[in-house]
Amino acid sequence: MLEEFLRDWNPRPVVEHDAMAPEQTRALAHVLEVPAPVDELPPLWHWVHFLTWPPHSDLGPDGHPLDGDFLPPVPDRRRMFAGGRVSIAEPLRLGTPAERTTELGGVEVKRGRSGEMAFVTERREFHQDGRLRLTEEVDYVYRSGESETKNPNRLRPTDFPDSTAPWQQRFTGEPTRLFRFSALTANTHRIHYDEPYCREVEAYPGLVVHGPLLVLLMAELAREHRAVTGVSFRLRRPVFSGDPVLVCGDEDGSFSVRSDQVHAEASMTFDAPR
Repeated sequence: MLEEFLRDWNPRPVVEHDAMAPEQTRALAHVLEVPAPVDELPPLWHWVHFLTWPPHSDLGPDGHPLDGDFLPPVPDRRRMFAGGRVSIAEPLRLGTPAERTTELGGVEVKRGRSGEMAFVTERREFHQDGRLRLTEEVDYVYRSGESETKNPNRLRPTDFPDSTAPWQQRFTGEPTRLFRFSALTANTHRIHYDEPYCREVEAYPGLVVHGPLLVLLMAELAREHRAVTGVSFRLRRPVFSGDPVLVCGDEDGSFSVRSDQVHAEASMTFDAPR
C-alpha cells in the first residue's frame, strides 16, 4: 500500500534563486520558433529557469534522479507529469534575480484500473523585487512499479484531425526538438530521447513528447491572440514523436491538443481587453 510509504513523508519548503539570465529563454524561443522575449517572460517560460542538475551518479536507470526534496519514498518509483495551475500576478522579468519557494501542496493515494497511484502536488511561489509575481501548483502521479496498460503496438494517428476551433496550430514532435527541450529543462528521463528504452522497457511505441511542451504549445497559441494571466492544464494521454496533433483554442479560454483523441487540455484566463 502506497499510503504506508507516504504516511510520515513531510518534506520541508525549499528556497532557490535564479539570475533569470536570458540565454535559456532565447534558446527556448528557437525551439518553439517564436520571437525571443526582450524583457518580460511569457507564460510558462519559467520552466527553463530554476533548473536542477544532479550528479550523473545520482540518476536512476530511467534517467530520473534517485532522490530529491519532493520525490516521494515510493519503491520502484515511476513518475508522470499530470497537470497543474499557474496564476500570473505580474510577469517575471529577464535579468532580474528571482526567488522560488517550493513546498508540498498535498498528497493523495487513489486506485485506478492500473493499480494504486500517489498524486503529489508541489506548490511554488516566485518573487522578484520583493513582490509575488507568479504562483504555481504542479501535479505529479507516482506509481510503484510499471503499469500494465501500455501497448507498444497501439494504433497511432496518421494525419491531422479536423477541427472547427477558431485558433489552430499543427504540431509534430520530431526527435531533435524533443532532445533540445529535454536539455533546456534539465529533463533526463529516457522516454524523451532513447527510443529502444521506450519500446523495450517502458512499452511505448516511440519517444514521448514532453507534457510541459504540450502545455507550452497551448499557451503560445493563446498568447498569439490575448494576454494570458492564468493557466490550468491536465495531461490525459501521451503524444509520441512523429504523431500529427492539432493544438486548438478558442477565445473562451478552452484549449486542447488532439488527434483522434484528446491528449491535453487547458483553460486560460485572459487580461481584460484594452
